[in-house]
Amino acid sequence: MPDVVADGLRVLFCGINPGLMSAATGRHFARPGNRFWPVLYRSGFTPRLLKPSEQDELLSYGLGITNVVARPTARAEELTAEEYREGGRLLELKVTRLRPRWLAVVGITAYRAAFGDRTARVGPQERTIGNTRVWVLPNPSGLNAHWTTETMAQEFARLRAAAEES
Repeated sequence: MPDVVADGLRVLFCGINPGLMSAATGRHFARPGNRFWPVLYRSGFTPRLLKPSEQDELLSYGLGITNVVARPTARAEELTAEEYREGGRLLELKVTRLRPRWLAVVGITAYRAAFGDRTARVGPQERTIGNTRVWVLPNPSGLNAHWTTETMAQEFARLRAAAEES
């Protein structure tokens, strides 16, 4: 699954791992029930609703996408603790190299597992990677019933506002 990245992005979004549909299409957040693209638009990160096939347009907005773990699965629960830890280590190296202003991990469970931070909450984190600040966002999967599209968009918008200030 190719990353959508460049040096010095405003925000590098980091998914948990590719789903099977994303792996098959080479497009991040490709499953129709995933709310990432609608939430990105509703939060003001993009001026229109992008399709997964338009993911490369994110770069023109100073945005990118990567994953904690590269291995595709039907569900994130299939990933092992070791895969998360190794993914966190590799993600730190990638962030150090690319130097985005913000790393936005979409999924609190993934963030906790990858970085060994059991007490992390959605929102800005104390942790930094070099000069890159870290924000944890809710998982946009349709399986995450704790967050609506609207409440997710509000949290993404908080990050957008912070990214505009920095």
